[in-house]
Amino acid sequence: MAALFGRRMRRGAASTAVAAAAMAALSASGAPSAVGEQPAASAAERPSAGASGQEDPSVTGDSPYHTDLPPLKGPGRNDPPDETPATGSAESGIPATVLDAYRKAEASLAASNPRCRVPWELLAAIGKVESGHARGGRLDTNGTTPSPILGPVLNGVGFANISDTDGGAYDGDTLHDRAVGPMQFIPQTWESWGRDGNGDGRRDPNNIYDAALAAGSYLCAHDRDLTVERDLHQAILGYNRSQEYLRTVLHWYDYYRKGAHEVPDGSQPAPGAPTGTGGKTPSPAPVRPGTPSPSPTKPGKPTKPGDGSSSKPTPPPTTPPPTTPPPTTPPPTTPAPATRLVDLGDGALSAPAGERFAERPAVRAERADKKPAAQAKVRFTLTGETGTTFEGGATTVTVTTKADGVAKAPALLAGGKPGALTVKATLLGTTEPVTLGLRGEVTAPRADKLVRTDETELTCEAGATFAGRIALTATRDGQAAPGVAATATVLAGADPADGEKAADQGPYFLTPGDEPAEDRRTRELTLTTDAKGNLLLPELHTDDTTGTFRLRVETTGGAVVVLELKVTDPA
Repeated sequence: MAALFGRRMRRGAASTAVAAAAMAALSASGAPSAVGEQPAASAAERPSAGASGQEDPSVTGDSPYHTDLPPLKGPGRNDPPDETPATGSAESGIPATVLDAYRKAEASLAASNPRCRVPWELLAAIGKVESGHARGGRLDTNGTTPSPILGPVLNGVGFANISDTDGGAYDGDTLHDRAVGPMQFIPQTWESWGRDGNGDGRRDPNNIYDAALAAGSYLCAHDRDLTVERDLHQAILGYNRSQEYLRTVLHWYDYYRKGAHEVPDGSQPAPGAPTGTGGKTPSPAPVRPGTPSPSPTKPGKPTKPGDGSSSKPTPPPTTPPPTTPPPTTPPPTTPAPATRLVDLGDGALSAPAGERFAERPAVRAERADKKPAAQAKVRFTLTGETGTTFEGGATTVTVTTKADGVAKAPALLAGGKPGALTVKATLLGTTEPVTLGLRGEVTAPRADKLVRTDETELTCEAGATFAGRIALTATRDGQAAPGVAATATVLAGADPADGEKAADQGPYFLTPGDEPAEDRRTRELTLTTDAKGNLLLPELHTDDTTGTFRLRVETTGGAVVVLELKVTDPA
């Protein structure tokens, strides 16, 4: 049978060594290589999750993972061919419900994000590496694990240091976060990327349908096309920032693309899940065959009559019952549930199109006695036609309140279309959900700088047309500012003391139309920058008035440029 290299272990020097040995074996065997052979980063060399300058935080918080590799093939061995049949090796078998979840996630994303082209085999590779396909398909009829699959405590000891973000709602830990579920999402990432993959109205990281769809959505972030190698590698590294992890996932991805088949749920052993025990007590270690069992203790010989001892057994000493009853621990009290929400905002939410809102939507959940309600679930939902999303691209997120009862949504990113929007905050888990509507607005896009693209002197004879058209570029924070409104006005006189009122003679523009040119003259018009932030003014004509004039162009956001126009006598 094909050799299987590697074993389940904590990441670090040991796993790097085993993975390196496995890579060498792959190269020697002639197996197809899915990624360039470069040394795996050591634990000290790997960046921690969320370090500055990284494109994405790690989904798993730098959690451990399976370093098992697919079966290797080589000369001189009776290995099966590359084409794995439907009844192929155990390694290519995927539990039925898990396989169904991967395929449904691929179909859903193909409809909602066709550019991404995420293959189910990639989801299967990550699911294999993260949890061994939900511990070998140990799921209930809805696709949910019977107990949570938990990663290690992310307290900075061997892994990332991530303080609690969910009040222990997902991982049961109120001090630090832990990766959760078959696709190993840390709670704060799940709040932004969690999806309802099975249509039950819930987003559960322990449900394989929800988790698979969320993982695919996360891989598709930043407008990626996963058929492009660079995008594929960045997506996998965004899941867990390690070259060793990238190589392991790519080998399983390549393996499943060559053939995989369905096996019954729970028919595979759970290959050393990267998890805690989910609250279960570990089973005792099995006894190896052939190991002698310890001999039972021999009973003492019975006393013989006539040897001087009594024939009646001596009763064992008795311990008098305690006079003071042991202390009892009072049962834990369940806090009263939340009954209402209070808006903590300072007013209407507002941001220019394409920019981040300065204020995050925030509410406080309170009990009937108006005290803060901890661990209440609040769902934030965006409505409107502005294209605004929460950071990460979601339009619906669920946040768990902490001890102060406050639930704060992720940052809002304004869409490209100005207009009104509403952020609905809904208190979940009540008989009649309580909803607040937080008003917001996306204003017109702005520019903070406007420059002319050339320095040609703007001079023209009276009664003629200026040579060429005036071109300008608008930027915001050093980037092109598209869709920004700008007003161009011809002003009288060369001195700002002459005022900002439009001139009634001198240079002029012509508005479109079929009327005579005399009726279409204007010295003030409004334009909009194109997709690259460029602004190209119409031709500028002159009447018979000579002298020096000014052309003032101002954008939304306050970017201004003033150009000098000279009209001379005809030659």
